[in-house]
Amino acid sequence: MANLSANDYLQQYFPQFELALKEKLAQHTSIKTFETGELMMQPGQYFRSTMLVVAGKVKLYRQGEDGGEFFMYYLEPGNACALSLICATKQETSEVMAKAVEKTTVLSIPIEIMDDLVRNYKTWYYFTLETYRSRFEELLQVIDSVAFKGLDERLMFYLKKQVEKLNTKQLPLTHQEIAADLNSSREVISRLLKKIEQRGHVILHRNYVEWLK
Repeated sequence: MANLSANDYLQQYFPQFELALKEKLAQHTSIKTFETGELMMQPGQYFRSTMLVVAGKVKLYRQGEDGGEFFMYYLEPGNACALSLICATKQETSEVMAKAVEKTTVLSIPIEIMDDLVRNYKTWYYFTLETYRSRFEELLQVIDSVAFKGLDERLMFYLKKQVEKLNTKQLPLTHQEIAADLNSSREVISRLLKKIEQRGHVILHRNYVEWLK
């Protein structure tokens, strides 16, 4: 993926964009890279651009008043942050935290051209709507798991989603990381993971959780 241009990334991950839109974006976007674990956005920070993910993986969190973090969803190549699409245009601040799970490359679109994109390019308008719909559906799943399931069921749901998104059954997650994502304590998560292991759903290793189902 090294030395690809903005146009190369657009052709590969956003083929649905009309030619004129691709040309517009290629002229105005910049390519940015974030290292593993690097914060890409923090609560209270102004959106200076909208970011299209073209490599790597981004984890979005909601942060509570007590500083606790709650995992929301992932962004992968071909995705954009729904909040950045609207908040960048309205020059509002972020209410979420975004962190690079692995080395991540994005196309950064300046806010100065956002109004033009919405007004003059239908495929950008449809992309924005689809982004809102997809993120809303993911958030509904998160809300359902919190509102209608116990922590043990939420943990199983969380692990299944990690397997799907990370595309591996060997999840590189510590008990502390899982606890942070579920806004729980490491001790509680460790105890629940042990029960899940006894049921034959996982095998607990030193630095990762192996999913068996």
